[in-house]
Amino acid sequence: MHDPHPRLLKSNLRRRGIYLLPNLFTTAALFAGFYAIVQAMNGRFEHSAVSIFIAMVLDGLDGRVARLTHTQSEFGAEYDSLSDMVSFGAAPALVIYEWALKGMGKLGWIAAFIYCVCAALRLARFNTNIGVVDKRFFQGLPSPAAAALIAGLVWVMLDFEIAGTDVRWLAWSITLFAGLTMVSNIPYYSGKEINLRKSVPFITVLLLALFFFVLIPSHPPVVLFCLFFLYALSGYVLRAWRWIRKKRTSSESPPP
Repeated sequence: MHDPHPRLLKSNLRRRGIYLLPNLFTTAALFAGFYAIVQAMNGRFEHSAVSIFIAMVLDGLDGRVARLTHTQSEFGAEYDSLSDMVSFGAAPALVIYEWALKGMGKLGWIAAFIYCVCAALRLARFNTNIGVVDKRFFQGLPSPAAAALIAGLVWVMLDFEIAGTDVRWLAWSITLFAGLTMVSNIPYYSGKEINLRKSVPFITVLLLALFFFVLIPSHPPVVLFCLFFLYALSGYVLRAWRWIRKKRTSSESPPP
């Protein structure tokens, strides 16, 4: 039997390499979550918070790389979900526990566990409802945003030299708020309908440039925490606005 044609063999190897590319981003996100846990155990909480934000960026890249290279697969989807559980479920729960909740006894580890189990339930529901829900909105707070809210709290408090034990009740409340909001039915804008290939007004490009290259670098802890805190509140505002509009519509409709 003759060996396969060298050009065909090279093409097969190239296709395998392309399939590895999005999974390498997922592995990098998984490593960032693991690194956040290790640094929290060593008391380097600022490194932990930054690592969770890095994991969030890498998690957003792996899906886009898979779509651009047409390498989506069931394996990649499952692997991404397991990586998210470590980076946005276990890591934030352990970081906030080591930083602020450790001295609260049962109340501390129960809050951290509630966050962790809510992240697992949120990811499981997302995987089963991919083809059912409206793609314009997330059902419940996305796990990366919840993790960013926890990491942002730790980072901004460290930036102002405030110890975790001094704000343990605030940390406890935000941990429960982030966890329970993940498994709620509160709608959150997903931004998936935005097409980056379409032309946009110049003012939009200018505002994005100012945000990413001026506002965030000016004071990353404060800007990122405020950004994700406002995003976490936006779902409740959207829910209230829908309820008010529905009530107003029903009151204005003529009786049968």
